[in-house]
Amino acid sequence: MPEYKTAADIFECQLCGECCKGFGGTYVTKKDIINISKYINFDPEKFNDHYCDPSGSRYVLTLGKDGSCIFFDKIDQCTIHPVKPYMCKAWPFIQTIIQHPENWNAMANSCPGMKKDIPHKDLQKIVAEEKEKLDKSSQNLTSRIFDS
Repeated sequence: MPEYKTAADIFECQLCGECCKGFGGTYVTKKDIINISKYINFDPEKFNDHYCDPSGSRYVLTLGKDGSCIFFDKIDQCTIHPVKPYMCKAWPFIQTIIQHPENWNAMANSCPGMKKDIPHKDLQKIVAEEKEKLDKSSQNLTSRIFDS
């Protein structure tokens, strides 16, 4: 039986762009909006009206005609990659997997980089570790953006 200890043991991005497709939408936080706006030189006060759609009480990035995020380009991939939303940076190591590891295989059906049938205990540990790393790096990125 294979051992699953690190993120690389269960996921290797294939750069296919499937995670940039619209199922459920990409939620953006205020921090995301500020970071993206600064990166594209756009007024953050107008960001939601121009680049987002309401989804319940929050906003999601608008989808293009092909069903992908409006910031996704088939040639260049993510055009806001250095400041992409937290949700995008986290994929597929998202909070819900820690609480509901049974969702991993369903997500893997649309992501060729995800290995299936990972023991839940291993999966939860790896996802929690990756989320912790991302949270720390996101805090550092925000500091660098606002200090520049």
